[in-house]
Amino acid sequence: MEDKTAFVETFGSSPLIKVLDFLMTYREFDYSLSDIAKESGVGWNTLHSFFFKLVEKGIVKETRQVGRAKLYKLNTESPIVKNLIEINNLVTSKEVDEEMEKQELEA
Repeated sequence: MEDKTAFVETFGSSPLIKVLDFLMTYREFDYSLSDIAKESGVGWNTLHSFFFKLVEKGIVKETRQVGRAKLYKLNTESPIVKNLIEINNLVTSKEVDEEMEKQELEA
């Protein structure tokens, strides 16, 4: 992830925020831990330091196993995740509104 999303811009680029941002952005799909680490820009060991706490809390769920790799995705049925998505939507909407207002002033 090269460009920072509004969520990361607002809440910082800690490994947890980067992983949550990635999983929210691509919540329709499931990923291996390697893919989550790579795509979110978080180191493997760092991801392991907190990822299974997200699973324990029901924020992330295991979806299936392909070979030896377990795949995970955001648990969109979790009340916590529903609120995170709502916050993400609000932050993104505010960022878009500010950008549009800025462009109107420049025109």
